[in-house]
Amino acid sequence: MDPKVKEEQENSLEFKTFAGTVSGLVAGSVWGAVVASWHDVPKVERNVALPGLQRTLHLMGNYGLTFAAIGGIFAFSDHVAERFRGKKDFWNGAIGGFVAGASVLGLRGGDSLAGAGGESLAVAFPSRSISSALSAGAALAATAALVDASGQTTRIDNGTEYYPYTTGKTPE
Repeated sequence: MDPKVKEEQENSLEFKTFAGTVSGLVAGSVWGAVVASWHDVPKVERNVALPGLQRTLHLMGNYGLTFAAIGGIFAFSDHVAERFRGKKDFWNGAIGGFVAGASVLGLRGGDSLAGAGGESLAVAFPSRSISSALSAGAALAATAALVDASGQTTRIDNGTEYYPYTTGKTPE
């Protein structure tokens, strides 16, 4: 496949939205498994098979779907902002973060998140209101803008070059 065609496909709206959704689903599912490990195992009941596994899968599904929605909406909004504005800068990420935060975290609200095992998110965004939507949108917008403005890396380039290790002796 031609590298230019491949690059165009990877920069398409569909690909970015799909990649953001799948990445969110995977990250959310992993986070759901971590959260499930923090909870006590539910009481064993007579007609309930494997209650711990059921709770874990339930939390993984709920967190996975929430993160998938955030990732998909963020990627979609980021791409649309980039196309609409005609620029590729940190404002696109801020717009995507605001739309994703306001729509998923703010408008979905604490009631549905608390029932889904998202107690920490439910405390941060307690109800379905305009103010919680604006707060959640602003929080994700600030985070996305900060990451984009910093060059999307946590590593500081200090000019040091690192070479791969070799198993053989090097001539001196």
